[in-house]
Amino acid sequence: MNIILLGPPGAGKGTQARHLVETRGMVQLSTGDMLREAKDSGTEMGNLVAGVMARGELVTDEIVIGLIKEKLQGDNGGGFIFDGFPRTLEQADALAKLMASEGKTLDRVIEMRVDDAALVERITARSTCSGCGEVYNDKTKPIPADGKCTNCGKENLFTRRADDNEESLKTRLMAYYKQTSPLIGYYYAKDMLGVVNGLGTINAVQSEIAGALK
Repeated sequence: MNIILLGPPGAGKGTQARHLVETRGMVQLSTGDMLREAKDSGTEMGNLVAGVMARGELVTDEIVIGLIKEKLQGDNGGGFIFDGFPRTLEQADALAKLMASEGKTLDRVIEMRVDDAALVERITARSTCSGCGEVYNDKTKPIPADGKCTNCGKENLFTRRADDNEESLKTRLMAYYKQTSPLIGYYYAKDMLGVVNGLGTINAVQSEIAGALK
């Protein structure tokens, strides 16, 4: 299956994508990861990305679509997970055209729905292992007492994002709702949308996603 994970910052898209990669052999296509990988690849597309980023310019939709096209032509494992793209209706249309041109289908869109107040409380308490990206939370998943990441085993590499504060989060949430929330209606109209409670426990969300993918 090829799916999109939709949800505001901190909804847990990355955590759930990793689970799908591990259990279903899916390939995660994260916009940020693809741009970082391309920048250091030395390919023609990579050099284009590096130049844009060096100039401090925004990466265009055409460049992102180009990166996704390269990935679609590689090993798809158990399907692709689009994480961080599309963000707008224009990008959704562009992705649909690309998938069709590559002979692939988009099978399901999962919206990880959250309560804003609870999300802010969650995010302002989170830390991330800079070694592997594993996410911890002061209340629900504290950093182990020995200071070692339970995923990669590295010690004392936990950081907090500078913008994981209430004011910055409200700004990021507003941007999400303005730009990305129209996609919910877009995919609902196409009968592709499944909704899960993004603020449930990790296992509960995993179960809901599994049900939505049946």
